[in-house]
Amino acid sequence: MSQKDFDLEVEEKKELYGYQKGDINAIFERLDNSPSNYHLLYQLPTGGGKTVIFSEIVRRYLSKHNKKVVVLTHRIELCKQTSRMLKTFDVKNKIINSKVKELPDQNDYSCFVAMVETLKNRINDEKLHLDNIGLVIIDEAHYNSFRKLLSSFKNAFILGVTATPLSSNIKLPMNQNYDELVVGDTILSLINKGFLAKAITYSYDVGLTSLKVGINGDYTVKSSDDLYSNMAMQEKLLHAYTEKSLGKKTLIFNNGINTSLYVYETFREAGYAIRHLDNTSNSEDRREILAWFKKTPDAILTSVGILTTGFDEPTVETIILNRATKSLTLYYQMIGRGSRKLPNKDTFIVIDLGNNAARFGLWSEPVDWQHIFKSPEFYLENLRDDAEIELYFKYQMPPELRAKFSKTKVVTFDVDEEHKIAIAQNLRSKVVVEKSLEQHANMCVDNTEELYDAKQLAKELHEDIECRMKRYAKCLSHCSKNYREWLIEDYKLKLTLLIGKKFREKMF
Repeated sequence: MSQKDFDLEVEEKKELYGYQKGDINAIFERLDNSPSNYHLLYQLPTGGGKTVIFSEIVRRYLSKHNKKVVVLTHRIELCKQTSRMLKTFDVKNKIINSKVKELPDQNDYSCFVAMVETLKNRINDEKLHLDNIGLVIIDEAHYNSFRKLLSSFKNAFILGVTATPLSSNIKLPMNQNYDELVVGDTILSLINKGFLAKAITYSYDVGLTSLKVGINGDYTVKSSDDLYSNMAMQEKLLHAYTEKSLGKKTLIFNNGINTSLYVYETFREAGYAIRHLDNTSNSEDRREILAWFKKTPDAILTSVGILTTGFDEPTVETIILNRATKSLTLYYQMIGRGSRKLPNKDTFIVIDLGNNAARFGLWSEPVDWQHIFKSPEFYLENLRDDAEIELYFKYQMPPELRAKFSKTKVVTFDVDEEHKIAIAQNLRSKVVVEKSLEQHANMCVDNTEELYDAKQLAKELHEDIECRMKRYAKCLSHCSKNYREWLIEDYKLKLTLLIGKKFREKMF
């Protein structure tokens, strides 16, 4: 977005909406009637205008109090955007970045916008002291880096602002640093009022049990790269794009640089206009790529951990989550990049390739933020895990594979229903496996002429077999992982033997 475009956009936003005015009044009610060192957290969805709201709060606060304001951000892009927004509210402010070593002119300003790390370093070096600070606003307050500075403003009113009041570190819950949470309008309400675009979500089942969880509580980059870089996942991604987003401006989020580079090569070889961006890209390349993305109607941008905050491109039509995450904040941030509304854009597409919607719920579903704020451990402990999510996968045979079984009318098999029938008839559970084997064997034999071809066709049933045996193991309850794996391998062996037996019967 060019400076001119940004300034025009800011000018349009200067007129506060009803819900924004209501939230500002609620915040000032606390500010005016609470102790000077009160810590208040404010939640509003991405796209709801948090920067506009706290800019008006700064303006109004300075007009009523003979004290100064500090706004803290964690990224330089947010520093610059915040400073520009404050200026449109007639708030003269100074950015404290790495170039600012001292503040001899601090009496010329009533508001300072600072990077957390920079301000912490300056205070620790005793080269910089901010006097008479009455209000500290923390943008993206869920990041724990801000805790380092709270002790430097012991007598100031702290206002944290976030779309997701859930700490990035479960060991440091937000209710330890904030006395109260004020919840703003919901995503659904903002959609219904015409402020946000509606998300149309398409989920593709992905087996995630190979993923490892790191010390930060989210899936590791290495295990994600191993899964999402493989050919099957690249094909699934390309299929999802061509099926749901062909020709649309698309933003793809990945967990690892290797995955993003694989995505770039896959789409480039398929003839699509795509670029790659990650946090190792220099500022010049980043500007050039983002300018290309803005002006190219069918552009695809594959990225890693760089466009979740401080990036705003309203013309994005599709968000692809080519990754899984256990971070509720990241989930909302990624989807939020597509939620900006335009005169010709009322909806946008979300393609989920990480079971994220099954884990967190759809983006626009109601969330009890007060409960999450008060009991974050309970919320996180009760998130659906991958094994449970995968139990409810319904296998759908891909069209190209279904064509290979054209002589078979029914290729589906309801394990749960067959197990209920077996129990009702007082039969052993294994008759369910035997029925499934019989169906699979007939499918392979009926659609081939040679034994070798039938056995090769059976190998293509791996996903179907895996899905059926997982459902079967669930019916048995309390099965170990080793037993589930043995069931799948034993099934494949029995299927090969049964196919051989049926061919012999066919011949004689």
